[in-house]
Amino acid sequence: MSDGSSHTAKLRERLTTGTEDKVGRALADLLENPLITGTIGRAFDARERAAQAQELALSALNIPTAADIERLTRRLRSVSQRLEGIEDGVHRINRALTEGSVERRLVAMEEQLKTLSGKLSATSRPSAKATVGAARARRSSVASKKTVPKKPTPKRAAPKRAARAKKSV
Repeated sequence: MSDGSSHTAKLRERLTTGTEDKVGRALADLLENPLITGTIGRAFDARERAAQAQELALSALNIPTAADIERLTRRLRSVSQRLEGIEDGVHRINRALTEGSVERRLVAMEEQLKTLSGKLSATSRPSAKATVGAARARRSSVASKKTVPKKPTPKRAAPKRAARAKKSV
């Protein structure tokens, strides 16, 4: 059996080697032919013009092209990813609120404010004796000052303006 398989392998090798060479030479001859390359170039140009005409016809009929659908798909994916990011942020905020961490922080801040205001009021409060003495001093200084009444201003300007306004009308 090994004799039969070796003959088959030799035959396959001879056919593939010869065929590959022949096909390669035929393709090279075709590509070197100016008539064939010109025809292929014109076919590609015609294909491009047909695609443009199809796109114009579809846009005139208000029908989306494949490129329009592809752009829309990309934009939809982008919006979807942004929406997922927003959802994740909302979930994080919701978890933070349900865990009570915000409430705990607010309570701690209120306690700190109470402590600080207590310290500030203790340092800035004058003694009761100093407050009474300051009030008496203010009363005595106001009583000792003489006040001069202001003279009333004459009210002649307003009637003159009114009289001038009546004459001009």
